[in-house]
Amino acid sequence: MRHMKKVLLTGANGLLGQALVNIFRNDYMILLSGQEDENYNPAFDLEYRRMDITHMENCKELVKFFSPDIIINAASFTNVDDCENNKELCWQVNVKGVENLAQLSRRYYIHLIHYSTDYVFDGKTGPYKESHRPTPIGYYGKSKLASENVLRQIGSPSTIIRTCVLFGTGYNVKRNFFLWVFDNLKSGEHIRIVMDQFNNPTLAEDLAAGTKQVVEQSALGLYHMGGLEYISRYEFARLLANTFNFSEELITPIKTSELEQIANRPLKGGLKIDLAQSDIGYNPRSLVEALLYLKLKMRTNSSA
Repeated sequence: MRHMKKVLLTGANGLLGQALVNIFRNDYMILLSGQEDENYNPAFDLEYRRMDITHMENCKELVKFFSPDIIINAASFTNVDDCENNKELCWQVNVKGVENLAQLSRRYYIHLIHYSTDYVFDGKTGPYKESHRPTPIGYYGKSKLASENVLRQIGSPSTIIRTCVLFGTGYNVKRNFFLWVFDNLKSGEHIRIVMDQFNNPTLAEDLAAGTKQVVEQSALGLYHMGGLEYISRYEFARLLANTFNFSEELITPIKTSELEQIANRPLKGGLKIDLAQSDIGYNPRSLVEALLYLKLKMRTNSSA
């Protein structure tokens, strides 16, 4: 019988964390961790330990206790505007926490998988390949680029997966763009959506499946994993409205400049995913397939 590999997952309560648990739980021994006191998802009958990645002793303790073969770091400070207002906390989580995990990964030779973002680019000429030079325009993007550089400097056996506009549903997850649009349209609320921000939205389950392929192939290095379609936020919202039979008339297209947000956003962001497709067989759904999948998932969960 083959040795069942062990995965230590950080950020297990988040949207991506929950998708990762679902895809890894049958083939791997998985220890869930997060900064919250308990596991949010009642369906997960797995061991959960509180872990703050910004505290090295805390990380070391858990790594020694569990002896993982793989660490998947799904913990991140992702609120783009909050990152501008709370730079110290953003740096602690997005950079210092990654440095802690990278030190342990190198010391014990553990494969570390870390997620980054298309926000490491300025959004002038997207979508971007892995070979494009990062030039972030906001603090969130700067912190994520710094986390990538930390991994390279420390030299841990690692994989960086850049993704963009992660969406989906889960238990008690923070509102992502999909959920925000869905909740408002369902309530009959009028919403204003930017038509000049382009990217390729990524279903959490597709990113989780891509991550499993990285683990199974021990693929080190940098991969871009986004959705199949390059689309504006406005068009994405319209597609959502059509799929869930909400009124498109509730959606007003606007320009990013009208929102007066704290942080600058890349306008033509997004990622080219050819390398992940050809090298490791990454195979995301189309947006219509992803939205229909979520429609079924939400229906199933509400009747459970």
